[in-house]
Amino acid sequence: MDEYIIRPITPADIDAVWNIEKMCFSVPWSRQSFVLEVEKNKCARYVVAEHLGIVIGYGGMWLIVDEAHITNIAVHPLFRRKGVGEAILKALMMEARRMGIDRMTLEVRASNIAAQNLYKKLGFVEVGVRKGYYSDNNEDAIIMWNFSISRTLGLRREE
Repeated sequence: MDEYIIRPITPADIDAVWNIEKMCFSVPWSRQSFVLEVEKNKCARYVVAEHLGIVIGYGGMWLIVDEAHITNIAVHPLFRRKGVGEAILKALMMEARRMGIDRMTLEVRASNIAAQNLYKKLGFVEVGVRKGYYSDNNEDAIIMWNFSISRTLGLRREE
């Protein structure tokens, strides 16, 4: 695959992001949710992956006090298993560090082994389960944490 770039989301990206969201999740966020996240939520940070001018993936997080909470990461099905998701997550981790945050958490479906493996690769560990978390099929969510983004990224804590 040719190169892709990771950049901050803009309001012009919302339709493309929402289309990917609908492709990737059985209970997708509404378009309005993305509008509010991008235009109104001061705690939210979102990035997109772009290939030849087309959005192929996105990720977002909330920065809450001293931690970052991943809200969603998705990659268009045609661009999976090419490092795009990893690049998105690393970009979010770098942004969290830039904001002085060194811990990150997320929930992931118990059945989403590919995502769990990516998170483990980037220093996340399983710390618990939210029983019946997903409303479409009552599936459990695995709670994962990375307690030192700095260590994962090979940075000194003050960087």
